[in-house]
Amino acid sequence: MNIAEALAVRGEIDSYERQENAWLLEFILKLNPLEFKFRAAQNLTVEQQQAYLQAIQRIENGEPLAYIIGSQPFWTLDLKVTRDTLVPRPDTEVLVETVLALSLPANANIVDLGTGTGAIALSLASEKPDWNISATDIYLPTLDVARENAVLHDLNRVNFFCGAWFNALPKQKFDLIVSNPPYIDAEDEHMLDLRSEPERALVAGNKGLADIEVIISQGIDWLNDQGWIVLEHGYDQGAAVQAIFQKSGYSHIKTIKDYAGNDRVTLGQWI
Repeated sequence: MNIAEALAVRGEIDSYERQENAWLLEFILKLNPLEFKFRAAQNLTVEQQQAYLQAIQRIENGEPLAYIIGSQPFWTLDLKVTRDTLVPRPDTEVLVETVLALSLPANANIVDLGTGTGAIALSLASEKPDWNISATDIYLPTLDVARENAVLHDLNRVNFFCGAWFNALPKQKFDLIVSNPPYIDAEDEHMLDLRSEPERALVAGNKGLADIEVIISQGIDWLNDQGWIVLEHGYDQGAAVQAIFQKSGYSHIKTIKDYAGNDRVTLGQWI
């Protein structure tokens, strides 16, 4: 089996499955993307072919590719991923884009609650080196992965705190609070497709809205005047999240759609 034949094992041409196949082969063959592009006729060894087909089977069984190769591209970064973290999704880049479009102070003080791999905090740090960025997570092994990613990308000005939401932080005020919190209902059928990833980072009570409610309601005490909260949520939760912002007295509430046209990010300003 050569590289071209291996690529064709799963998925249609130009499909996401084919892209996953390419990433997996690059990892197994230790080739960079440019080398890989020009070696379609290169044959795999018996060991490489076996490793590849076994990995494809693991993906077919529901295991994320990122857990197999140990990393996941996000924004402009390649982030370490372990079973203690969620795999960063492309839709979360919509949250990063939304934040970067806001009018914030040049030295804004921001916090990423429930940072996971550090995807949001580190992406923002890479774009805004003058921002003061903190990141929290309730689970120390997860926070350690985020710290490793900060070191890997020389983004050492990000401060990390372990604990639940605002309880992790020393008292201060922020210009921006961001989060991709757990927002899936425990009974949601999509949980079957996410069984390989840590449930604590996915599931929340009150039909997936419990943690979002905490962040919005408690965020009032942590925001500077005209500060923002920007949250990722489920595709069918936009109206509900807007209602929570409204109930708590926020202004300029808006929902942003993801790349597939689904509601994905909602923000509100505290005035």
